[in-house]
Amino acid sequence: MNDDRRKFLQCSIGALGPLGVRARGADGGEPLAEAAHRLLRALRSPLLDTFLAAWPMSGAERRPIEPSSLPVLRYLPGLASGARPFCAEFAGKLQNSASRLAWRRSYTSAQVGESFLDNYGWAELVGLSGETASEHLACGVLLLGPDTTYPPHRHEAEEVYVPLAGRALWQRGDGLFAAEAESAVIHHAPFEPHAMRTEASPLLALYLWRSQNLAQKSQLMPAAR
Repeated sequence: MNDDRRKFLQCSIGALGPLGVRARGADGGEPLAEAAHRLLRALRSPLLDTFLAAWPMSGAERRPIEPSSLPVLRYLPGLASGARPFCAEFAGKLQNSASRLAWRRSYTSAQVGESFLDNYGWAELVGLSGETASEHLACGVLLLGPDTTYPPHRHEAEEVYVPLAGRALWQRGDGLFAAEAESAVIHHAPFEPHAMRTEASPLLALYLWRSQNLAQKSQLMPAAR
């Protein structure tokens, strides 16, 4: 093998990365899950350590996604342009990739009403249905429209939220709704009742779930009498 041929092969393998494969997003750029992982690592929060330890390896299975849309996406351009500095790059990538994601809702109109459903949605990046496969960790983005209350609920999975843009008030158990600091990491223990409420601004947040059974669903709490 001559020197020119050897150099060409070395450069080609180096560009492809480990195992000769470099993960690419749907637009040919960095996958959104990897951008989320980088953002979360940069926060250096101890509350995230166990979640990041469960993050799938870079060679994890990648699935094709069937895109779907929801009405709440009407708020995403404004949220992305107003994202906090620590996550502005990720928010821009999310806006550019939103039409290629599968946006979902966890409840029915009989449970929460049409107004809530018009102002609510999430898309999984990592997990049982996200593009990056994982059996015990889920990561995705949540959108809530303005003047919207996500009713009290609980789930088996341990959870954190990282607000990226907009503003919400957060409630744990029977406590009062309260604001959190910018770039806060909001933790919910397994089965801990919690809720959130927006006012004039919508909300964009990253969420993480950690569980031995990610297929378990959120359970709405009975209405107070």
